[in-house]
Amino acid sequence: MPASAPQTFSDREPLSLSVVRRRFASTFSPNPLIYWCDLLISSIVGWSAFLIAATAPTVSLLYVIATLVAIVALLRAAIFIHELSHMKRGTVPGFELAWNLLVGIPFLLPSLMYDSHGDHHRQATFATVHDPEYAPIAQWSRIRVAGFVVSTLVVPILLLLRWGVVGPLSFFLSPLRHFLIAHASSLAINHHYERPQPSPQEQLRWYTQETATALSAWTALLAIANGTPPLHWAYQWYIVGAGIACVNQVRTLAAHRYHNDGQQLTAVEQLLDSINLTNGYFLTVFAAPVGLRYHALHHFLPTVPYHSLGRLHRQLLTELAPDSAYHRTVEHGLLSAIQKLVRRSFTPPNVGALRTDRAGEEA
Repeated sequence: MPASAPQTFSDREPLSLSVVRRRFASTFSPNPLIYWCDLLISSIVGWSAFLIAATAPTVSLLYVIATLVAIVALLRAAIFIHELSHMKRGTVPGFELAWNLLVGIPFLLPSLMYDSHGDHHRQATFATVHDPEYAPIAQWSRIRVAGFVVSTLVVPILLLLRWGVVGPLSFFLSPLRHFLIAHASSLAINHHYERPQPSPQEQLRWYTQETATALSAWTALLAIANGTPPLHWAYQWYIVGAGIACVNQVRTLAAHRYHNDGQQLTAVEQLLDSINLTNGYFLTVFAAPVGLRYHALHHFLPTVPYHSLGRLHRQLLTELAPDSAYHRTVEHGLLSAIQKLVRRSFTPPNVGALRTDRAGEEA
């Protein structure tokens, strides 16, 4: 007898985490070779472009092109901090250390700053005051949204003060250290978020990364003060760092619909508040690298590595009915999603059309 065609979601049980995990088990395994090659190539291209820009005349076309390449490539390298936050330590040996040395510490962005990312995924805290990466942006005025993006221009300076000046002082002032950990040690857009103090088991990691970041900042400042490298290298570090922060902030506007005003959401509502970006061509690809285009899928399956998200997303779109809730997570590009946000034309989530099983909601 001929083998029967594989079943799809549309002709058997509804979409659920258990079904996806069973059918696409191979997509949950990270490929270390892909991780290493992507990080190393992005870092090499980014820092090479940085050096070219730092030595080129600032009014030249070469400078502009090299700076843009540096921002795009180093943004891609920097976004691996998101993968690190979901990766069990030791899964790709040495990767976190390499990331900190290549990108994190040079930009005063140690990987511990994204340890709070788990609060953005937990059903009990997502889109509430305890979520560091969610705010009711859909309710903001356009001026406030613009200010949200422009505010990133001071991020490099704030990081320099946090890790190079105030951070070392906090080692001797317990109240200051408590405040910094709670309010100035996470990549957050929710200013009401308070990060828990590190556990005793986490103390060594904190001290190691804080010390390395502070030493990096002061070594660079002393070298520039002595004329090696020239002062304009510091300007270039600021321009590239601010550029990375600004592009990422724009991308953040297209990650969610930001309707919620602090109420706890179900797993289905969390999915429907999130966005998958398709098309958009180069802008979407460059501004939302390392799997961030598939943000809704990532919230549904946060442990799937970035290099598997695209294939899994296309498979789900093919198998699920066109009127499924998963299809309603799709927006056609970065600019389309942002335009709908600022025009308040996103349709509020409708949770009736997609069911998850009990295990899925608890995940």
